[in-house]
Amino acid sequence: MEKHYVDIHCHPSLKPFSKSFKYQPTKQNALDPNRKNSIWHYSPPNFLEKFVNRLITLTKFSQTDLTAVAKSQSKVIVVALYPFEKHFFGKEILGIKGVTDVLINFAASISQSKMDYIRSNNDYFVDLMDEYNYYQQLHDQFENIDGKTYTYRLVRNFQDIENNFSEETDSKKIINIIISIEGGHSFNTGIDMNKDMASRSEVLGNIKVIKNWEHRPMFLTLAHHFYNELCGHAKSITIGMLEKNQNRGLNSGITELGFEVIDLLLDNTDGKRIPIDVKHMSTASRKTYYNLLDTKYASEKIPIIASHAACNGKHSIVQWDQANFNEQSEWFCDTDINFYDSELIRIAKSNGIFGIQLDERRIGSNKAISESKMIFPNKRKQLKKKALLVWRQVQHIAEVLDKEGLFCWGIQSIGSDFDGIVNPINGLWTAENMKDLAEEMLNHAEDYLSKNLIRLNDFNRINAETIIERVMHDNAMEFIKKNY
Repeated sequence: MEKHYVDIHCHPSLKPFSKSFKYQPTKQNALDPNRKNSIWHYSPPNFLEKFVNRLITLTKFSQTDLTAVAKSQSKVIVVALYPFEKHFFGKEILGIKGVTDVLINFAASISQSKMDYIRSNNDYFVDLMDEYNYYQQLHDQFENIDGKTYTYRLVRNFQDIENNFSEETDSKKIINIIISIEGGHSFNTGIDMNKDMASRSEVLGNIKVIKNWEHRPMFLTLAHHFYNELCGHAKSITIGMLEKNQNRGLNSGITELGFEVIDLLLDNTDGKRIPIDVKHMSTASRKTYYNLLDTKYASEKIPIIASHAACNGKHSIVQWDQANFNEQSEWFCDTDINFYDSELIRIAKSNGIFGIQLDERRIGSNKAISESKMIFPNKRKQLKKKALLVWRQVQHIAEVLDKEGLFCWGIQSIGSDFDGIVNPINGLWTAENMKDLAEEMLNHAEDYLSKNLIRLNDFNRINAETIIERVMHDNAMEFIKKNY
């Protein structure tokens, strides 16, 4: 496969922006890639870091710094701005405040200076603006990598991407960066863990600000890890000492303020609609949002987005204990933060997009993950086993959609969540491993089609290379072209 891969959800700035709080002046994106507060700072995993990740799932290394993205030859990524939530630090653990600091530093490699800032911060929107500014600082600044000149450019629309493609040469490369936002708390909601404190006028005013950014977000993930006074969230935290911090609002529905926020985001005046990403929303909130699309917005073509997601193999939010493909349901992590088959159909019918999250905690059942492990890892054999976890997501989506009489290869894409708080699939450590993933998925696709092509509807009988090109590149690019 010659096409560059596209990632619709990743966090290149999470680690370096955090490190920028250690230096004076703070919040600076260093042009020198040797500085840890540079978005170009390259820190691939060494043998010890890989060993530690296999042993206790910690990801201290950088996965999608822009040097790694450059080395992967990717030209388009969707980055998620994310004001880190206070409630990771909101309560003492075992009576000791510092325990949470250690846990979060291990899980996300957040600097102590940033953690102190998060704990004292009472305005998530300021943090959002600061991270947006962090990207703006080195927009169109040049960096030399492997003898070639690279720059990244924040883009305003698909036309900007096409213009940048036309400017590239063999020695000059451009990484196109599309902005998204993860978490409606970014509008300054959910500051207090125990009570509602959001100001309606402030929240709606903040949304109007981002809708007028020069580089308007392509979409927004409405929920995240903690209650944000807009909608309920799905259970996502598995660190036992922190789970109770997530309890308020867990599995609840959309609030009155949440409906106003959704309406303002979906308002398409002057073509400035910001679609909703349904990842992290509770099933109650997702069900209500889908009903809103079916009623109030029935005449409008609003795509459903699941930017960094996985299947759970079960039928629907209502029939959560039933499976359409019993054998396949055993492949997947049966949790409601993952998506039901009926939701896959909705996404396809809305011309939406499904980014497959490269996180071992989400992408497979305990049994599937265990079967993918090797005691003495051989790189190619390990990649084959690990790529199968990703291929199974592609295959399951395809079979659900084919059974419904829909084109079945059109929504699958990559939403890695690299440099978010993830446990990467072993062997698929960083952006540089995307070529390996594509190669091994091609083998799985060829094997699948050799046995199952005749079972698919005629219009779904395409070759393996075309399928993998769609997953790694084409579907995401088509979605961006239609919606940005």
